[in-house]
Amino acid sequence: MSFDSAIVDGMTSDTTGRMLRLLSLLQTRREWSGSDLADRLQVTVRTVRRDIDRLRDLGYPVDSARGHAGGYRLAAGTVLPPLLLDDDEAVAIALRTAAGGLTGIEETALRALVKLEQVLPRRLRGQVTALQTSIAGIAWEPRGPRADPALLTTLAFACRDHELLTFDYTTRTGTTAPRRVEPQHLVASGDLWYLLAHDTDRDDWRIFRLDRITSPSPTGRRVPARNLPGGDPAAFVAARLSAAPVRHRAVATVYAPADHVRARTRNLATRIRPVDERTCLVDASDDSLTRIARTLAGLTAEYTLDADPDVLDHLRATAHRTLHATS
Repeated sequence: MSFDSAIVDGMTSDTTGRMLRLLSLLQTRREWSGSDLADRLQVTVRTVRRDIDRLRDLGYPVDSARGHAGGYRLAAGTVLPPLLLDDDEAVAIALRTAAGGLTGIEETALRALVKLEQVLPRRLRGQVTALQTSIAGIAWEPRGPRADPALLTTLAFACRDHELLTFDYTTRTGTTAPRRVEPQHLVASGDLWYLLAHDTDRDDWRIFRLDRITSPSPTGRRVPARNLPGGDPAAFVAARLSAAPVRHRAVATVYAPADHVRARTRNLATRIRPVDERTCLVDASDDSLTRIARTLAGLTAEYTLDADPDVLDHLRATAHRTLHATS
């Protein structure tokens, strides 16, 4: 049974991350006691024993000795079994290691994932590498942005190979039209993914939300790489997002220095403007009322709000639900 099969059979992401960390720890020391492993993993000794049994079921050679001086260790001179990952699972590993972790896996588990990538089959390693070299990030949410793995893989290959790509794109007004682009980077911001590309028909740089892209089709034609204005894909996308028209307006006057607020709301870095040394404006405008509420809830200083009526209604309703739940 392979590690990926265990994941498919119902292991939770917490269990998977913990087992990856356990495997990493076993590779760093000749022998571990059960209590030491439990302390490192912040679980019970009984949970450690269950995880050790899972690793053995997966074919990992973990020896153990009973008694006061007993412990666990990987059998010396034994080759670890290879990972047998399908395409979607290879993409998942790439997403977890690409930019500090998109799904909240701890740093130690990420280090384990990096080690495990070294034994990926060559075919899948190419997909992982394509994603890692194509992805940039503005700021990561605790759960990470969601996207179709197959779409991510297609776009990542097109970015890596500088291959012309066609797809259908639905705008914020609901109209759909064909697009022909030169893909450059995949960028994550908050809970959304964006493709940064040069639109050949409009002869301009554009960003495309992945959840609005359908029927992507590589053309097989490769073109020279273009120089992105400013050179930073994440900053470029952030600037475009801050300048784009949105459905709901919400601007907060925050009674804290701009640098203080910017350090705590990195996904809005380009939408924070200082008023004076003690006050700044935060533009939380968005197409989503839920995202506006989440942004404002993340502010750690007092503020006043200038917003559209529908924003105020949504915030009041959210506040009433919270008060009811905590009363």
